[in-house]
Amino acid sequence: MRLISWNVNGIRATIGKGLGDFVTAEKPDILCLQETKARPEQVQLPLELGGYHGYWDSAQKPGYSGVAVFTREQPLDFRTGLGIDEHDQEGRVLTLEYPDFHLVNVYTPNSQDALRRLPYRMTWDHAFRRHVAELAKTKPVVFCGDLNVAHQEIDIARPKDNRFSAGFSDEERAGFGELLGAGFTDTFRHFYPDKRDAYSWWSFRGGARERNVGWRIDYFGVSSPFMSRVKDAEILPHVTGSDHCPVGITLA
Repeated sequence: MRLISWNVNGIRATIGKGLGDFVTAEKPDILCLQETKARPEQVQLPLELGGYHGYWDSAQKPGYSGVAVFTREQPLDFRTGLGIDEHDQEGRVLTLEYPDFHLVNVYTPNSQDALRRLPYRMTWDHAFRRHVAELAKTKPVVFCGDLNVAHQEIDIARPKDNRFSAGFSDEERAGFGELLGAGFTDTFRHFYPDKRDAYSWWSFRGGARERNVGWRIDYFGVSSPFMSRVKDAEILPHVTGSDHCPVGITLA
């Protein structure tokens, strides 16, 4: 089973840039998208997604945030949000239950310039950690998406320059460490602990992508005992259409 996650920075724009061709080429069993920026009724999906069951969590604010999951196997159940009104206005979480695991697709809030949204981000991190930890009491969890944090210095091209930037603050990095400490494994770092220059997001400014001045902020994390089912983790930097590239895992 192949799972792919991609922050598309607007699903309608990415459809116009070849999302259907991407699905045809990669053939994911489950495709998780973040920052869809649309409600399902606003989107004319490519024919290549016709064989998938689609689930959405859209923001109340038009053209903002949003996540979606397209899955060949119909899940046993699904739900949107975290069950907390404060966190469920922006379309950031989808949880699908399968026979062997829970899948959580997440688009974590950005702390924004000057870290002005950092206090909210810390509240969010706590709520999300509690959500996946509770799920893990019943069956293994696979979470994926744009976590909006580069965990370690190896995950960012210019760590010293970004020490106090959104996505690389001490608080956010510690929060991600606490998430892993709650019983989860960063799949990419499990397989490639020392791999450098492996990024999933690049600024549109200054030719950052061409120069590979990027950040690894898109993840697949799994309940640590479930790592025995994970055969590989990947980043697909050759795939364009967004300022992020897709990431994926393969399950046995």
